[in-house]
Amino acid sequence: MTPPPGWYRDPSGPHVERWWDGTAWTEHRRTPEVPQPQPPQGQPQFAPMAQTVVTAPGGGSGRARTIALITAGAVLVAAIVTGAVVLNGDDGDPEARTAPTPTASAPTSGPPSPSPSESTSEPSADDPAVVVDELNGITLPLLDGWARPENVTDTDVVMTTPGTYDCPGDDGLCRHGTVISRTVTANDEKSPEALAKDDISEAADRAFDRNKVDERPYHGITSHRLVEQGPVAVAGRTGYFVRWRVRTEAGPGGYVQSTAFPSSVGSESLVMVRYVFDAGEEGPPLADMDRITKGIRPVGDEGTGGGVGSSIGPTR
Repeated sequence: MTPPPGWYRDPSGPHVERWWDGTAWTEHRRTPEVPQPQPPQGQPQFAPMAQTVVTAPGGGSGRARTIALITAGAVLVAAIVTGAVVLNGDDGDPEARTAPTPTASAPTSGPPSPSPSESTSEPSADDPAVVVDELNGITLPLLDGWARPENVTDTDVVMTTPGTYDCPGDDGLCRHGTVISRTVTANDEKSPEALAKDDISEAADRAFDRNKVDERPYHGITSHRLVEQGPVAVAGRTGYFVRWRVRTEAGPGGYVQSTAFPSSVGSESLVMVRYVFDAGEEGPPLADMDRITKGIRPVGDEGTGGGVGSSIGPTR
């Protein structure tokens, strides 16, 4: 068994973390967060003891010195007990032990088994309000009418509309809405505008012409038109989006949008978020594209709503 996808210490640079996709290392790297030190669970907590020395007139009495010595002795005993608990924690509460290294290892022909790092500030995948895309370092708002992907083979899908329906074209099941988040690695282009304009045609073909298994759920695209495009702020970064209205041979067709923006985790690759919406009555509101884009945040920074490009809005 291999470790699951996630951020691990980079074997070629132990001071950074690198993304392991479940089978191989990718080129995504980030600076690891430093967890705040916490006392071992179950360790007794000792409040500092006040030391009060009563000094009698004339330089103090033997009784005052005795009180001071007793107080200092009590503090010393507390420190010894605390040290003993820390040293013997492994014999008692198992929670006091160091976090274990994963037992799973990477294939013998691949990189050494990475050991995961802890992160306590990132949103939980169980948070009902957001979907976490850990690879690209962003969270996306989970709006009403949307759900986390279930029974979806494409690992880039981050959310869908609930349920499926029989496709109007080839046999198969279709969804009324899908949101996909992926890293752009096919070329070295660094312009969000150029990437979005280049991606929109592929996004439309994949959604409404031929899918990954060479099916034609809508019997192909008959025409398309540009609805809008322009710069947009995403997760505090300046990005660019292109939206098409697509008409198909079967069914009502739909809308597809490509939104490109710089990664928020220090990767040189850009992030591409694709939206695929049915145009029929059962399709999600078109405004959800803008609402989801506006709600994208860097992981661990849910309050970020501005930054570079914060004043940029879609041009129509």
